[in-house]
Amino acid sequence: METNGKRLRLLYPDVHGLERGKYLFGEVAEAGRAAFCIGVYPLTHDREILAVPKTQFDIGLPDIDVQLDRDSLRHSWEPETVIGIGDVTFGGSPMPLDPRHVLRQAVEPWRAMGLEPQISFELEFYLMEPDGGGGWRPVSLPGHRVYGTGTSIDPTGCVDAMVQTALACGFPVESWGSEYDESAYEVNIRYDDAIPAADDAFVFRLLIREIAEHHGKLATFIGRPMNDRGGSGMHVNFSFRRKDGSNAFHDPNDPEGLSDLARRCIAGILEHHTGMAAIMAPHVNAYKRLQPDMLNGYWANWGHDDRSVTVRVPPARGEGTRLEQRSADAAANPYLAGAAVLHAARFGVEDELELKPPQPVGAEPDTDVCIPADLAAALDAMNADERFVQAMGPELVEAFTILKRGEWERYGAAVEDTSTIDVSDWELRYYMPYH
Repeated sequence: METNGKRLRLLYPDVHGLERGKYLFGEVAEAGRAAFCIGVYPLTHDREILAVPKTQFDIGLPDIDVQLDRDSLRHSWEPETVIGIGDVTFGGSPMPLDPRHVLRQAVEPWRAMGLEPQISFELEFYLMEPDGGGGWRPVSLPGHRVYGTGTSIDPTGCVDAMVQTALACGFPVESWGSEYDESAYEVNIRYDDAIPAADDAFVFRLLIREIAEHHGKLATFIGRPMNDRGGSGMHVNFSFRRKDGSNAFHDPNDPEGLSDLARRCIAGILEHHTGMAAIMAPHVNAYKRLQPDMLNGYWANWGHDDRSVTVRVPPARGEGTRLEQRSADAAANPYLAGAAVLHAARFGVEDELELKPPQPVGAEPDTDVCIPADLAAALDAMNADERFVQAMGPELVEAFTILKRGEWERYGAAVEDTSTIDVSDWELRYYMPYH
């Protein structure tokens, strides 16, 4: 696909997973290249530049270059526009803080083993409407039911417009429907190679939010926007394709249909459960969702077709064999979340970790290892996991840590008790306009 004279909306993700970009026209659009100030990387949501080394005033805020990846081009929901994602370079080399580069680096060791990661992201969100007082409330759906269809769960057609628009733009949407809580929805996008799968999730969230705005509503992916309802996750489903096209997670001779590779991947994810938590749950609000008994990946456990554990093995076998990591927040950066899962799984393979038996369905948690209590504790746990830090990239982890500690400090200044699991007005004001 080419620009064909249309304007190009050239995007790239920052560390938060927010889209940055420009509209390009004419020859510039055809070239697919633009310069941006490096200062987007140390920016907080409220636009303060933090002291992230080699990204701000310490080096004079120079340019980075963003070059369109033409494989990412797709039709846009905006008229006479194509949309694409670029790779970021600085001084002629890949930018260490570019989340797309971080995910690409996580893919390479698997390719060296002759395996191609396959990923799909299940995205959950809440649909909100104006509350008449300058804020937002969940849309009113008196006939709402989980797994609902039609006007009972989408009377204005807003969600249907989102999905129809996504299909028209080339997103491989497989299904969508209502979740357990009123005004909550989930959309499933077909799996793909790691980079295009993350691209789909990154752009799809933008599409959802912009179509909602066109309908006078707000779609939010933050983990838990309301105290009286459940949260929104981004389940990371993954498997590996061998060079002959077969699924490396399936073993037809195994009683459970799982290969040793699959078991070691599960073991690696459980081993690094706390170390990877900050990447999977990167906001203060995410830890209001990650609580016991909320079907969200709180404990370091696994099971067969069990939604109460962190790593669920869905019942499909053969080419459908996959693992589902369930702790990621719906507002997490999909590139970084995908990289975290791939690295942790690889550690399990490289160390030939033995996998404990699956947690019996309905049983109490079989471990005392759980998600850290809050964002600050999760950042401590990540930085203590030296192997994970080296895999994700020390520069990326340093920048991520500085930015997220900045969020924690803002939260601490806004609330009396940072240990509360009640959702604060500060979280809604700080995160919902962006996620």
